[in-house]
Amino acid sequence: MREKEVRILEIDINTWVKMLEDMGAVEVGNWLQKRYVYDFQPKVSNKWIRLRTNGIESTLAIKEVVDSTKVDGTKELEIAVSDFDKTNAILKELGYTPRALQENKRIRYVYQNIEIDIDTWPFLPTYVEIEGPSVEAVENFLSLVHYDEAKLTTLDVDAIYRSIYHINPDEVELKFSEDVS
Repeated sequence: MREKEVRILEIDINTWVKMLEDMGAVEVGNWLQKRYVYDFQPKVSNKWIRLRTNGIESTLAIKEVVDSTKVDGTKELEIAVSDFDKTNAILKELGYTPRALQENKRIRYVYQNIEIDIDTWPFLPTYVEIEGPSVEAVENFLSLVHYDEAKLTTLDVDAIYRSIYHINPDEVELKFSEDVS
C-alpha cells in the first residue's frame, strides 16, 4: 500500500495546535515513539524494515521510497505486533541487526479522515506530517490550513536529515536525553 502523506517543516507547535483545535480536530495521542531500523540483507536502496512502538501499540513495517517527489511516493507494508522487544529478538535471530534505535515525540490529531502528526525529532525543528486515505484528501486538508509552501515536502525523515539539514542520521544518536519530556 502506498502512503499518502506530506510534511510541513519548521512549524510552531502552539500555532498548529490552536489551528487544529479551532477547526475541530481532536487530539488522539501524545507519545514518545521508539523505533529500530534494519537494512535488508543484502542492503536494498530506499527500502528498510522498521519496528516501532509508542508504548501502547507496536508495528513492524517494510518501507520503500519509490518516488520521493510524490505525496504517494512511499510504499508501506505494516502489521501490528504484540511485543516490541520480542519482535526485535525474533528479527535478531533471523540475522537482522538494527542499524539504529531512534526516538521522536508525536502529538496526533485527527480531522475527519486525516491524521495530523506534530513530530519532534532530535536535531530537527518540529514539523507536521499530514496523512490521508488519498492524495486528494491530503490536498483538500492542505487547502484548509495556513502554512509556508516553501516548507512543504514529500521527503521521508531520513532524507530530511540528510538533504535539508545535512545531518547523517547514521552518525548521530537519534534519542532524547533522559531529562527531556
